[in-house]
Amino acid sequence: MALYDGSGGDQHGQAARLVYGVFKVHRRSGRASHHLTFALATIIIWGVTGPLFGYSDTWQLLINTGTTIVTFLMVFLIQKTQNRDTQAIHLKLDELIRVTKGARNMMLDLEHMDDESLKRLRDIYERLGTQARSEDTENS
Repeated sequence: MALYDGSGGDQHGQAARLVYGVFKVHRRSGRASHHLTFALATIIIWGVTGPLFGYSDTWQLLINTGTTIVTFLMVFLIQKTQNRDTQAIHLKLDELIRVTKGARNMMLDLEHMDDESLKRLRDIYERLGTQARSEDTENS
């Protein structure tokens, strides 16, 4: 299926409405994102150059290759961001454990335990949970 059949039609109007809608949502979000503006500008420039290149396979391959590369790189960026978030959450939880009276300080380094030690600890807490539920049932 060709991206543009040369007949004009309402395709240009639909594209303009789509771009306007994206910018409108972007403005409402209250965040200044130069990344979205850059991405939209790239797509608009690519679309506008379509007639210059006769909507050729190379012209289409350019955007496909570009988006594939960006997607590949974004996977690593997202992974790094999530790892950083996870570390921050661990530090916050460690601080809460550290300052909570009666908390077991051995819980501060759980992420460094081997799998077998974690399984034993999980079994202990599952037994404690079962015991607490049975005590609640008895008291009700």
